Amino acid sequence: MTRSIALAPNRLDSLARQAALPALILAAVIVTIVVPQFFPADGGPTGLDNSLDGHIHSSFDGHQWLYRLLVAPSNNYIVIPLQLGAAVWFGYRRRWWAAGFMIVGPELAILVNSFALKPFWDRHLHHYLAYPSGHTVQLVAVVTALALISESTRARVTIVVIMAVVLPAVLVGMVGMGYHHPTDVIGGTAAAIAMVTAAYLPWRWFAARQGERLGDTDEDLSRTPPLPR
Repeated sequence: MTRSIALAPNRLDSLARQAALPALILAAVIVTIVVPQFFPADGGPTGLDNSLDGHIHSSFDGHQWLYRLLVAPSNNYIVIPLQLGAAVWFGYRRRWWAAGFMIVGPELAILVNSFALKPFWDRHLHHYLAYPSGHTVQLVAVVTALALISESTRARVTIVVIMAVVLPAVLVGMVGMGYHHPTDVIGGTAAAIAMVTAAYLPWRWFAARQGERLGDTDEDLSRTPPLPR
């Protein structure tokens, strides 16, 4: 009796862990789909867009250099070295499936966004399709992939906290530069999280079949026996 009671919390903890990523995917998909429901018929700014846009421009238009600084983390010269550097790092440590996911996961999200989501929602800004924001998808996809395959809870928390600080700054920069509406960035964030996490689940399964665990915490590794090879 004592043994069964002791095992119950562990079982609940295991179920919660298994449900966490599917729940994250579902929540991100809902956000991605719901945001466009508030777009005007012409795809213009929503009430939220106008409100945030007004606050941003009234606060920072006197400092145009700040917009360029804030938008920088979403640019290729930042995101691509981060992606490739992480892939090389995992490869150096012979975590080949992790290295592969750092390349495949984000690139898959970028392709789906460019060739499926943007044309589907068909929201135009200037001369391009704006929803979901491509720069946001690229940045968030790379960071999400890195968080998912990181080996410790501390690393994941650090990555998420840094992203929680950087992403609002990027939003301000993009809006200030006239690149996107705020809702483009919100939708891009949700879409990237949904796509990369959805790709991660089967990738993790195949990696485990080859004897490589992805995204295990230090505590998980200490109490989980090694997979048979």
